[in-house]
Amino acid sequence: MATLLKKPLKLALVQLASGADKALNLFHARNKVLEAAKSGASLIVLPECFNSPYGTQYFSKYAETLLPSPPSKEQSPSFHALSALASEAKAYIIGGSIPEFAPESNKYYNTSLVFSPTGALIATHRKTHLFDIDIPGKITFKESEVLSAGNKITIVDLPEYGKVGLAICYDVRFPESAMIAARRGAFLLVYPGAFNLTTGPLHWSLLGRARAVDNQVYVALCSPARDMNASYHAWGHSLVADPKAEILKEAGEVEEIVYADLNPKAIEEMRKGIPIYNQRRFDVYPDISKGVIRESE
Repeated sequence: MATLLKKPLKLALVQLASGADKALNLFHARNKVLEAAKSGASLIVLPECFNSPYGTQYFSKYAETLLPSPPSKEQSPSFHALSALASEAKAYIIGGSIPEFAPESNKYYNTSLVFSPTGALIATHRKTHLFDIDIPGKITFKESEVLSAGNKITIVDLPEYGKVGLAICYDVRFPESAMIAARRGAFLLVYPGAFNLTTGPLHWSLLGRARAVDNQVYVALCSPARDMNASYHAWGHSLVADPKAEILKEAGEVEEIVYADLNPKAIEEMRKGIPIYNQRRFDVYPDISKGVIRESE
């Protein structure tokens, strides 16, 4: 059995409280990331839309241009802030997500940037499944009013540790990308996300644990802190589930940092005890990880 996680890893999820001031959000994110790094975290995750309020009315106002890469500081202050922060913290940073504007297509995206401990950009993921829901009497929300969907699966290689599958929020409801990442060797699935007070209590923990038990890997969900004065009320409850689908750590509603120690043996022991990876019937149904998979935009 191949070892997916090469050595123990301390993970930190920053359940950040953000507001309307982008510069202040970036400054605050820096402080919390450095706090996590000082506590020994080697991989630090920020929440969805960490540099701005979340909402269709905000995406275009806060959007930054990322291509061609690297953008200028004027085009993307968040890119440069994250790059410098990763280098300062000497840690991998999954920069939650930010609203992106692509001038060549005149489209907006919900985009996650991943930086190495040297400050180098090592991965970009555009949200592939847009959050369009209508629950009568509860919530109607349509990201597609402003945003366009990304078009690829994202698997990030952290050479010292292994591979991480990356997707954003609503992407977690679609198990296909998680299965592909896990079957291609990911030890961890990361989802920056902003569930709300309707979808959060229904499915947040359930979906995180489901992706963990489906694939026998670690799963991390990183939410913004809840702000009842904002137009969109995030659920909070950032969490880490282990390969048995047990919740290792979970935040409450307010701003905090969730830490979890990821151990290679947890994956190996789960897969030995319940060996679904050797029991699948690809003579009966197809292996989704062997199909035509887009890995570039």
